[in-house]
Amino acid sequence: MKSKGIKAVIPRKSNEKMTTDGRSKLNHDAYRNRNVVERCFGRLKEYRRITTRYDKTARNYLAMVKLGCIRLFYRRLCN
Repeated sequence: MKSKGIKAVIPRKSNEKMTTDGRSKLNHDAYRNRNVVERCFGRLKEYRRITTRYDKTARNYLAMVKLGCIRLFYRRLCN
């Protein structure tokens, strides 16, 4: 992930003491985006076919994930 310029967004625990491990303060904008992505995955996992992966090939599974994303987008667009 480092080679692609992706940074981990992991907040400190509330009971964790400050250490000199090199972790910087939490970037709140990045954390908000992380939350959006995690909620999207959570909503996709509501579809049984995506969660249990009944499809044998990766191509068919990816197609179902794309259909699930389209359904989520359409539902959000209509509401």
